[in-house]
Amino acid sequence: MRASIATRVLEHVRGQETLLTNLIEDLVEAESPSSHPDTHDEVRRVLRLALAEVGFETRETGVPDGPRHIFARPAVRRRGAPLQLVVGHFDTVWPVGTIEERPFRLDGNVIHGPGSFDMKGGLAQLVVALRTLVELDIETPVVPVVFVNADEEIGSRSSTRYIRCLARHADRALVLEPALGSRGDIKTARKGLGRFTITVYGKAAHAGLDPEGGASAILELSHVIQKLFALNDVDRGISVNVGTVDGGIRPNIVAPHSKAVVDVRVPTIAAGNEIEYIIHSIEPNDPEVRLHIEGGIGRPSMEPTPRNQKLWERTRQAGEALGFELHQARAGGGSDGNTTSRFTATVDGLGPVGDGAHAVHEHLLIDRTLERAALLAMLLSMPAMEV
Repeated sequence: MRASIATRVLEHVRGQETLLTNLIEDLVEAESPSSHPDTHDEVRRVLRLALAEVGFETRETGVPDGPRHIFARPAVRRRGAPLQLVVGHFDTVWPVGTIEERPFRLDGNVIHGPGSFDMKGGLAQLVVALRTLVELDIETPVVPVVFVNADEEIGSRSSTRYIRCLARHADRALVLEPALGSRGDIKTARKGLGRFTITVYGKAAHAGLDPEGGASAILELSHVIQKLFALNDVDRGISVNVGTVDGGIRPNIVAPHSKAVVDVRVPTIAAGNEIEYIIHSIEPNDPEVRLHIEGGIGRPSMEPTPRNQKLWERTRQAGEALGFELHQARAGGGSDGNTTSRFTATVDGLGPVGDGAHAVHEHLLIDRTLERAALLAMLLSMPAMEV
């Protein structure tokens, strides 16, 4: 039965290439950098209209004067039915004006354009999948609800609380981030992400007249940096990187202050707790110097938990029914899948196949992305997860 459905789904999706490319073009041309939510009106309009055309009612949510996110659910739905959560984002890393430098471009089987791969192609793919289910009259025993946020690229600062709430009530979560690598691997694990700011307070003095009267915050920071880099552990998958440093007043003054901002990536929640504790426990070498340490693991690791692996197995079987082999992998970056995985079965990387996320060569492959739309339709049509 599933094989026959898969054949119908794949055939129908492959006939939706024009819809996919036109919607990606509209979304890409509606520039939506994370840092400028005031520019997001058009991308929200395009997406809400596309969702309405496949039978979804939408509304916007968010904090006053902040980013506005989109929540959507079927206009006609069964009361009391279980829910499945589809998560995406429409914000990009590209500033306004990038579209003039690198416009949307269709080159045979390839779509180029800022935000096309990460992840406006995934949003268009969702619309194709939903349209396919409607037009083929395929039921979704688990009601799909959609949350598309406006701030994923800057850590989902205002949207995480909504995602948590929805994930707590969801049978499963399907995340539309781009696939991993040329094979289009599904992401079943992601590293946790942390950000720390370490500020050092020393004592100023004249570097020539009274050097011993000062306590150099820059010297102390150099010791702290060495302690931080010592935490790197390739075998365990732990990376600690001091990304920026700042400090001092003038060359002839012993530096009274300095600061470092640190990026941390960890494979497991336990490793994240360990590294967070160690960083906050760093003590200064010089007793005349004071450290102020802020931050923590903001996105806990997405681990290959039993429920995630069960959903992965369903995903693999759906791919098999469609006629292609899927592989799972761990991604070094984080996403909203890190959040949903804490509360419900999650698979990530269901979005486009291509390359160049956050890079000038960003692009996606149309045929492979249509296949992902078929895969998404198959997943949306599955029954509830077994407890």
